[in-house]
Amino acid sequence: MDYERLRAFRNERNPFPRRLGIYVEELRPGYARAVKTVTEEDLNPIQVTHGGVYYTLADTACGSVMAAYGTMAVTINSAFSFLKSAQAGERLTAEARELPGGRSVCVLEVRVTGGEGELFATGTFTFRRLDKLIAF
Repeated sequence: MDYERLRAFRNERNPFPRRLGIYVEELRPGYARAVKTVTEEDLNPIQVTHGGVYYTLADTACGSVMAAYGTMAVTINSAFSFLKSAQAGERLTAEARELPGGRSVCVLEVRVTGGEGELFATGTFTFRRLDKLIAF
């Protein structure tokens, strides 16, 4: 598997995260890292980053881990905790790691951190691996 080519494909062909400015920096079996710099458009009415931004960043990182299998996958469940609020201009990083276990149902842990390593959100995502190959 050409993981660099797959990473580029995911960055080019994933319109919702791309619209939010989310970029997959690293992708390999069992691990992915996605990043985003918070903009003014990402803020909610109380001027902190909207929870959907953290969640989409985390889901994108986890989905990228699943893509490393070369097959499509879908999120089927998640538990996500928001711990701290980011401000515009802060760079967020989501690091996702697959837990040992399932073959068609896979569980991943993800941490969303800031530039100083502070923890903004954490979660557990469950994915179902599909029998459809990713064509890139």
